[in-house]
Amino acid sequence: MKKPLVGTLLALLLTGAATAPAVAATPRDAAARAAGVAPAAVDFAGTVALSNCSGSVVRTPSSLPSDPALVLSNGHCLETGFPAPGQVVKDQRSSRTFSLLNSAGSKVGTLRAAKIAYATMTDTDVSVYQLTQTYDQIRSQYGINALTLNDVHPTQGSTIKVVSGYWKRIYSCGVDGFVYRLKEGGWTWKDSVRYTSACNTIGGTSGSPVIDTATGKVVAVNNTGNESGESCTVNNPCEVDENGAVTVRQGINYAQQTYTLVPCIGPGNAFDLNRAGCVLPKP
Repeated sequence: MKKPLVGTLLALLLTGAATAPAVAATPRDAAARAAGVAPAAVDFAGTVALSNCSGSVVRTPSSLPSDPALVLSNGHCLETGFPAPGQVVKDQRSSRTFSLLNSAGSKVGTLRAAKIAYATMTDTDVSVYQLTQTYDQIRSQYGINALTLNDVHPTQGSTIKVVSGYWKRIYSCGVDGFVYRLKEGGWTWKDSVRYTSACNTIGGTSGSPVIDTATGKVVAVNNTGNESGESCTVNNPCEVDENGAVTVRQGINYAQQTYTLVPCIGPGNAFDLNRAGCVLPKP
């Protein structure tokens, strides 16, 4: 899990917190340019910094301006600690605060949670907070719009950016592939996104939105990486294929897809795990 690590701040002070080198354009990007479609601009607007992680203000394609806004992060970033394997948190009161950033990465305001709408580390690693403010109120007060969750599976080979509000840092890379099962300690995640090596995310980037540069939409939430080459231990996830074969990729980082959230969010941005198409784990 990519929570802040001892020595991370010192390393950044020594090396600088500049954005990672841009990844080479993918065939999909070249096709988009040939069709006259410019890649979406990606900056810090709509991202947030948590006390220990990163996050973003998000909406579904059907969210209304009058709906209470949502903040997306990781399940392992909860203020209450890591959910146990099999545990689901739903509609739990919270007064957590989030630092809202503008396009340049400057703090423009503080947002406050009303509750943890949904969180788990089973099958995925996600937390979604419902805020005390609506999208309209946030836009009116701070001039910031929410990021939109894509409602379809991301594409292998697409160019992405991982935007960390905690470090005010943007990583650029590509979707290298998808992992049938990603195991870390006692937790197992399904159909995880594996980055190409350019996204060398660090502690504090947990919960960062993963944005498809072709659409500007959120396709995943950054959550972990194999740090020391160990197999299936905490901070050293391993890949498990359909036949049970285990692969360890030291230095490679991962994210959890977010299109699965969209069918579970109904009118008023309320989580309803019984809605058609919702496959998220239930309490």
